[in-house]
Amino acid sequence: MRHRITHAVHELETIVFRFPRAILAAIFLVTVFFALKVPGLQIYSAFEDLLPQSHPYIKLHNEIRGSFGGASQIVVALEVEDGDIFTNETLSRLHRLTQAVDNLPGVNHNQVSSLAHRTVRKIWLTESGEMISRLYYDPAQPKLTGEELATLRTDVMANPRVYGLMVSPDLKSALIKAQLNEADNIDYGKTFAELQAVRASEAADGVRIYATGSPVLIGWVYTYLSQIIQIFLYTLALMVALLVIYFRRLYGVMLPLLGVTLSSIWGLGFVSLMGWNLDPLNLVIPFLIAARAMSHSIQLVERYYFELGRTGDSRRAARDAFDDLFRPGSLAIIVDTVGILVLTLGAAPINTKMGYYAGFWSFSVIFTVLLVVPLLLHVLPPPRVAEARESVLRKVIVGLFGVVGSRGGSIAVLVSAAVLVAIGSWLSLGVQIGEAEPGSPLLYPEHDYNASSRAINERFPGSEELYVVARTAEKGGLKNPEVLRAIESFQNTMLHDPNVGGTKALPGLIRSVNGLIHNTDPRWNQIPSDANEIGGLMFTFMAASPIPGALNEYTNSDENLANVVFYYKDLQGQTIERAIALAEAAISAPGNAAPGLSIELAGGAIGVNAAINDAVRHDNFLIVPLVLTLSFAFVWAFYASLHAGWLMVLPMTFATVLTYAYMSVMHIGMNVNTVPVIAVGIGVGIDYAIYIMNRIREEMAALQDLAQAVMKAIATTGFAVSFTAMTLIAGVVMWIVLSDLRFQSDAALLLCLMLVFNVAAATLLVPAWVMIFKPRFITAVYLDEDQVLQVRERGWKADCTLIAQPA
Repeated sequence: MRHRITHAVHELETIVFRFPRAILAAIFLVTVFFALKVPGLQIYSAFEDLLPQSHPYIKLHNEIRGSFGGASQIVVALEVEDGDIFTNETLSRLHRLTQAVDNLPGVNHNQVSSLAHRTVRKIWLTESGEMISRLYYDPAQPKLTGEELATLRTDVMANPRVYGLMVSPDLKSALIKAQLNEADNIDYGKTFAELQAVRASEAADGVRIYATGSPVLIGWVYTYLSQIIQIFLYTLALMVALLVIYFRRLYGVMLPLLGVTLSSIWGLGFVSLMGWNLDPLNLVIPFLIAARAMSHSIQLVERYYFELGRTGDSRRAARDAFDDLFRPGSLAIIVDTVGILVLTLGAAPINTKMGYYAGFWSFSVIFTVLLVVPLLLHVLPPPRVAEARESVLRKVIVGLFGVVGSRGGSIAVLVSAAVLVAIGSWLSLGVQIGEAEPGSPLLYPEHDYNASSRAINERFPGSEELYVVARTAEKGGLKNPEVLRAIESFQNTMLHDPNVGGTKALPGLIRSVNGLIHNTDPRWNQIPSDANEIGGLMFTFMAASPIPGALNEYTNSDENLANVVFYYKDLQGQTIERAIALAEAAISAPGNAAPGLSIELAGGAIGVNAAINDAVRHDNFLIVPLVLTLSFAFVWAFYASLHAGWLMVLPMTFATVLTYAYMSVMHIGMNVNTVPVIAVGIGVGIDYAIYIMNRIREEMAALQDLAQAVMKAIATTGFAVSFTAMTLIAGVVMWIVLSDLRFQSDAALLLCLMLVFNVAAATLLVPAWVMIFKPRFITAVYLDEDQVLQVRERGWKADCTLIAQPA
């Protein structure tokens, strides 16, 4: 098989270099086509892209989000430093804030709650037995007197559906909640900008206004788009400077940059052509792919200058660089591409789309770099042949990695790696699926968003909601006393969780209304034993409200679907796991059952994130092992050697285990944003490892001395690999230093460590393994006649032992 591949590559080389200008013209025409598509590229977040649509929680979420609400909720809190909120000035400000939130783009006006909103009303029974409903605060009324304000305070404290849920227990804060219509294309940027304008306009001394919720979080991310572009420009400038310092030659600077530019145009144009969007939080993935394009370009230019210095012939040097690196380079790119395409098997649509466009982008590097760079070097005027430079950096790298040149050093490297993998495997068990800390890990702890989340959760039951649906087989089934008591029993079971700040459901409303019509006598706060009486209480509550849909937050119009709400203070993975586990146990508990009643999980922010975490767990346990398995299979097939496949999996496993260990130690959760970073980042290691392994084989064919072959590979390809990694790390450092997005900074640091791990694995583990175990596919190098001639023509040892490939 390898014999056929070798001849196919030689045939390709002949064709490619016979028509270099025609092939370059074709590639540049395709580039122009994709370049025309780039202006239509859109960068935005789509909430639907995060949701694994086949998950039962998401199916329930899609069913109830139009009636009970979804996970896209804005939560605003107004707090006063002195006194309480029951002053004319504060109540007026609360009303203006409520109206402004209600008028934000995309808000479902029937799913807004606030003490100053039309949906929140005081209900009482008159002496004549009539049920009356009115607003707690009516802005059309004249200023309230001190006595009226005191009465309002008392009325609020008497209503458990308002006191504690919408007004804090210390009476210093009031809450405004608004659901966005998730079925619409939400303009997060516009919604957030208007919300921030409202916060600024209502700011005053002694008043604090907080805002949290997923739309607010996405809005904050949008504000950093310009900063992200600046960091890209700074990164590009730094990489150019490093290329100039290293190569000090025009082609050495311009061709790697051209390769990156062409591949980026193909990738971005493809995204636009397919009508897809780039998510701001996943921009690190295109950066990784562009970085790989530069890596391959540097390898080619480095080899070209090496061959140019040896032969003095520019065209021959270009062909030799192509012949040496096209096979390992294309293998690395194909394995990268297959590894990225595995993302399409993920449960979240965002990963499916990313798998396709990132896979295409990665594969395009074969054309935009592996073909373009050698062909341009072939047709461009030859550069001046400079004397070989022995750089200090090369000496440092050879001295650092040269430990594998001896058997004792190689054994020490392998033993040390085994110890690190053992420790890393144990630490990796602590990686949290989902968020690993309160607040959002996308932003720093002191950020306004996280500060708002802390303040609101300290004063109220919780800003994150879990929706559990109680469904009856028949219409009107919620009027059944047994059903209501079963729902209430379920609520009481869930309240055993210390993370639950409170709950709201139909049984509590029935108890409250029953007490109201009995002169607020607490002894009547009971669930009646007769279904008709329960129906009468529900009708009384609806009839008392002058607005339609008074019961919409509790039940549907058929009265066979009830929303049971639980309030939590964070979206940590362990919080969600405990909530779902307790809910599942409560559903199966005998005391929480009733004829015709089924309790279903789960909606709200907690339910949606539970589904996303399940998808992340599924993707993590599927994608990473599959990437390793496919990498093994491709390398095995290419080299016709199981040992070669293992030599690729070895460094990838080493880097992956240490990456997980770092995430565990630094409390970086495994979420929908980190899975693709790890999956794509793993491929960096196989690029480096393939180049190192292939160079050892080449040098072994020439030198017939394994130790010398290893040292020569480290001094040449190892140096190029190390320089490439240092260039990428230097660029990524800008994200760590300059980004105000914590996730981008953490991802950049994670990427830096992955690069270090992969370079160490490729330049230490692979040569050390070769030195100790002497794999046959390296030590017994089979060459065909064409390769024998090439080896001898290129000045390698004439007396080396060459084994002809069997026919």
